[in-house]
Amino acid sequence: MLDLHRNWFRDIENKTANIFAALPCTPNQYTLLSIVVASAMLYPIVAGHYVAALALFVVAAGLDFIDGAVARKKGLATKRGAYWDTIADRYVEAILLFGLLFCQLPDFYLPVAAWIFLALFGSTMTTYAKAAAKEKGLCDTELKGGLMSRGERMIAYFAIIILLPISLDWVAAILAALAILTNITALQRIEHALR
Repeated sequence: MLDLHRNWFRDIENKTANIFAALPCTPNQYTLLSIVVASAMLYPIVAGHYVAALALFVVAAGLDFIDGAVARKKGLATKRGAYWDTIADRYVEAILLFGLLFCQLPDFYLPVAAWIFLALFGSTMTTYAKAAAKEKGLCDTELKGGLMSRGERMIAYFAIIILLPISLDWVAAILAALAILTNITALQRIEHALR
């Protein structure tokens, strides 16, 4: 849903762009850096250093915001950059979810690994439903919205990392909700494309 209200974040995006556009990095370099930082987050998650994992996640998520802001500010927004950004987003999510496989999370009605798989699948299908609709000519505009688009998923991941040292039961419950809601979002986009 947050992707339908990008205008809410326009002031923050402009201020961010003003700061980071002055640096010598290109938008695609910021995107690549988000994958590098997310990869570095894997060890702290597995080792139980959750404050470090949270800090790296915030940096990776911030870089994802920065790349688009800088691209628009510098007039460097391209289809290739947007494609690369979407691919990087999937890698960042997959790295975090992969790390959670090593956290000794309790089962929550289903084995926790099933929820992690379903969350990753739902996230991927949400993006794929959008891309396939455009590729097959079912939609003239990009499909957006749904219960658990990218912004909402990032908030859920943030909550998961914060809760890791506090309550693994809550983490498992949020993962289950994430898995269900991302797949509902994919179905919402599929239905919208077919309609």
